[in-house]
Amino acid sequence: MTSFTPPAAAATRPDLKGTFGMVGSTHWIATASAQAVLERGGNAFDAAVAGAFVLHVVEPHLNGPGGDMTGVFVTADEPAHPRVLVGQGPAPAGATIEHYRSEGLDLVPGSGALAAAVPGSVDAWLLLLRDHGTWNLGDVLAYAIGYARDGHPVLGRVSATVALVADLFRDHWPTSAARWLPDGEVPAPGTIVTNPEYADLLDAVVAAGSGATDRAEAIDLARAAWRERVGAAVEEFVATPHRHADGADHAGVLTAADVAAFEASYEDATTVTFRGYTIAKTGAWGQGPALLATLKILEGMDDAALDPSTELGAHTVLEAQKLAMADRDVWYGDPAADDVPLTYLLSEEYAARRRALIADTASHEVRPGDVPGRPTPPVPVLRTEYATSAPAGSLPGAPGGGAAAGVGEPTVEVSTGPARGTEPDSPEHTGATRGDTCHIDVVDRWGNMVSATPSGGWLQSSPTVPGLGFCLGTRLQMTWLDEASPSALTPGRRPRTTLTPTLVLRDGEPLIALGSPGGDQQDQWQLLFLLRVLVGGYTPQQAIDAPALHTTSFPGSFWPRTWTPGGAVVEDRLGDDVIAGLERRGHVVTRAGDWALGRLSAVTRDPATGLLGAAANPRGAQGYAAGR
Repeated sequence: MTSFTPPAAAATRPDLKGTFGMVGSTHWIATASAQAVLERGGNAFDAAVAGAFVLHVVEPHLNGPGGDMTGVFVTADEPAHPRVLVGQGPAPAGATIEHYRSEGLDLVPGSGALAAAVPGSVDAWLLLLRDHGTWNLGDVLAYAIGYARDGHPVLGRVSATVALVADLFRDHWPTSAARWLPDGEVPAPGTIVTNPEYADLLDAVVAAGSGATDRAEAIDLARAAWRERVGAAVEEFVATPHRHADGADHAGVLTAADVAAFEASYEDATTVTFRGYTIAKTGAWGQGPALLATLKILEGMDDAALDPSTELGAHTVLEAQKLAMADRDVWYGDPAADDVPLTYLLSEEYAARRRALIADTASHEVRPGDVPGRPTPPVPVLRTEYATSAPAGSLPGAPGGGAAAGVGEPTVEVSTGPARGTEPDSPEHTGATRGDTCHIDVVDRWGNMVSATPSGGWLQSSPTVPGLGFCLGTRLQMTWLDEASPSALTPGRRPRTTLTPTLVLRDGEPLIALGSPGGDQQDQWQLLFLLRVLVGGYTPQQAIDAPALHTTSFPGSFWPRTWTPGGAVVEDRLGDDVIAGLERRGHVVTRAGDWALGRLSAVTRDPATGLLGAAANPRGAQGYAAGR
């Protein structure tokens, strides 16, 4: 073990150990449902799909069926071959820069149907179940259908989210008011809530496969029924203009043809080695390679510079992340694969060049690197605040999450400020939200392992679609209305998503599946976990419990795309001395509270013994791990 700061004497929860199966997720009901599948003989993929559909129901402020997901997994048959499950839908055919500019927009709004990519989550989960699961679809979906039809206790955070956008629902989104404001009131925490429309839809999807000759055909018929029903309902509904985050009313552009054309897929994971471990992530259509780039920058440093609990380590981590995020925002996107020079951006040579830029003081610049023989795309517009053209009173409700100010003034100023990321599940009063996501990890006794991050389709994303019981996502807000950007809004291209689950392997054997909600902070918080576990010798639960921090010194992925030059958000438990040291080095520090950052979960497997493990986040008293 290195000389890292020792972990806390007592963990908030035990590191679970067993040999049968393990689950960790952001909600205890999803964890329990997935574990129930394992107990009844299902494998990790059956369990993950069951848990994911439950997450749609019990964490509707963090994900939904109209959203997206990415997963990374290995099978027991091919443990050395990490694969990515691509559940990120592309921009619709009508989502052109010209059209959005004609609507008076300079950014894709953070809420409303214009921000919706093609829904990808459900098709991806069904694809995974078809190809790698063992259970029939009806058995897997029974958990979610039961909670949707019979009810579940609503989270306090769901109630708080609804309360923040209640006026938006009442004044502008009547279908959402009907869904979330029964009798005109916000459901109190713990109230049993149902979603019969969604239960009916899932029942119909399962029934669509009843005449199939085998399990795979039944799932494909269900996928087709999902696309047909969702596409028709969405196209009809979004054609009516409705309130968006910019304060104006717009019609959406998503059509039934867009929904019908999307099919989820697989691809090989992008990997690098770090201190003898292989880290597996998505390609450059996601932000995953930014974590890989940060690890390569840090790999060439002494262990003493990698401990996030020290002044030197925290400073070094923050500075390395800024460099990786600058490259993310300039180079990453979803053009043709050879248009993103990822091999060079993750190379030892390039990492050494970037490492040399880390000084003793905090950078307040966005510093992307150059790639030989390639023109460097432009840096995105850098705004510390964003002014909409919305007239007074056009943005309903009261500011939420500490992120908006000036409502009622002739111009509405929206600024994330230095605290961006301190409240990742707090919506703006407009419905715009940053970083709302959930996560699930599963490992079974056979060695199958999956890490998945479902997101989008939050209840506050856009109006509830009649007949479906859920709304669309807002992932297109991660694109730019700038043709020169590799993340430009382009029909048929995926937005550069923040969803970024992780697998860790060694010598061709999977060891850890992990992930976290948190938008731009997802990989930043996972980096702390990896450094503490792989270098510092922490257990997974010790690493999850340890003080977290992240930088906001780059343009945010969520509307209104602002940044804080030199911004660093830290948990107070990092300590007064360390925080003061960061401030002396020039970091613009925001204290987030003792237990405010990071919502990781993880499962583990020891290839030598078959011993399994799990750990989950104590913050918010919501995430749980289970297993035996």
